[in-house]
Amino acid sequence: MPPKPAFPPVAEQMKVIRRHAVDLLPEEELLAKLERSRATSTPLIVKLGFDPTRPDLHIGHTITLRKLRDFQRLGHTVAFVVGDFTALIGDPSGRSATRPPLSREEVDANARTFADQVFRILDQERTVIRYNSEWLSPMGFEEVLRLASRYTVARMLERDDFQARYASGSPISIHELLYPLAQAYDSVALAADIELGGTDQRFNLLVARDIQREYGVEPQVILTLPLLEGTDGRHKMSKSYDNWIALTDPPEEMYGKTMSIPDELIAKYWRLGLDSTEADVAAVANGLDAGDNPRDWKRRLAHALVAEYHGEDAASAAAAHFERLFVRHDLPEEIPEVTVSLDGDVAPLPWVLRAAGLASSTSEGRRLVEQGGVSLDGERVADPGLLLESGRTAVIQVGKRRFARVTLSGEPT
Repeated sequence: MPPKPAFPPVAEQMKVIRRHAVDLLPEEELLAKLERSRATSTPLIVKLGFDPTRPDLHIGHTITLRKLRDFQRLGHTVAFVVGDFTALIGDPSGRSATRPPLSREEVDANARTFADQVFRILDQERTVIRYNSEWLSPMGFEEVLRLASRYTVARMLERDDFQARYASGSPISIHELLYPLAQAYDSVALAADIELGGTDQRFNLLVARDIQREYGVEPQVILTLPLLEGTDGRHKMSKSYDNWIALTDPPEEMYGKTMSIPDELIAKYWRLGLDSTEADVAAVANGLDAGDNPRDWKRRLAHALVAEYHGEDAASAAAAHFERLFVRHDLPEEIPEVTVSLDGDVAPLPWVLRAAGLASSTSEGRRLVEQGGVSLDGERVADPGLLLESGRTAVIQVGKRRFARVTLSGEPT
């Protein structure tokens, strides 16, 4: 059992809670909850839900996870909801089209990886992990109809993304309208006092307040936090946009991805991606304004991120690796050795990329060559029809970080 909490004064708690918050609604209700919690020595239940649509958490997720840790340090209890049921529906938030639903097998496989990752940040003793299939799966059709009857289509279509899709004639499936209600029912089942989410979740979190009230549960306060753009600098960090930095990325990969972010996001990554003080963030912003080389601040940022999740030694090694490959353009110290057997004397380069595990298919190999992403022994290749002969050994580089020393054998496969 966690130790009995000693809650700080409410004013001190509010100072911590407000940091980085975008929406805090209604603030007066939060003050009342905190006062009651302190008077009764009863922790508030602070909820965050994640749908396991992908197996890895990324740096963007840590913004809300750090805020949950703030609540834990103030003495409150985190209810981390793994949306194994709602992932079967697919969260339509911010989507311009219906999200493809996942299979039960995909959801279960992704969900299994979550706990180890969240406890890199959260205090396990003050965290309750729940799966929303516990209460949503047993609901019969009659209960679903009762839940649906407590909200109107007109109000559901007030959501910005639904409005835009409806106006453009893009399809909106009925099951997507049920998603906010299912998420809201999570808050009913847990009697959540506060729910956190990114700014794109504001509508869903407010729906939960209404649904809790309909079921006789005291409405939760909502707290939204900024979204962090991914390495492309355009979209929010997401595997869907291929712009994420995963908590499980190897050190060299995490360091290299961080070095690729646009310069204008450096200060934001320091503020939201790390447990930085205001003084740390001000030093970054002031340095950049004074004309410091952005690359120097990115190096410090990349080192700090890798050190947080992999340790100082790994961060130093990742920095050296990056310097060797991308500054001095040396080869990696360790390059995988691959032997590819040819059914003949020659083979096209795209086929060799696939056979060596450097491309998922021959067509992807062709695309990589056409886009200028493939080098042979340090020379960029532009011709996807290039034939490689049996007996040749070459160092093949794909993109910035994938290398293999490939030996071609003429023995038939």
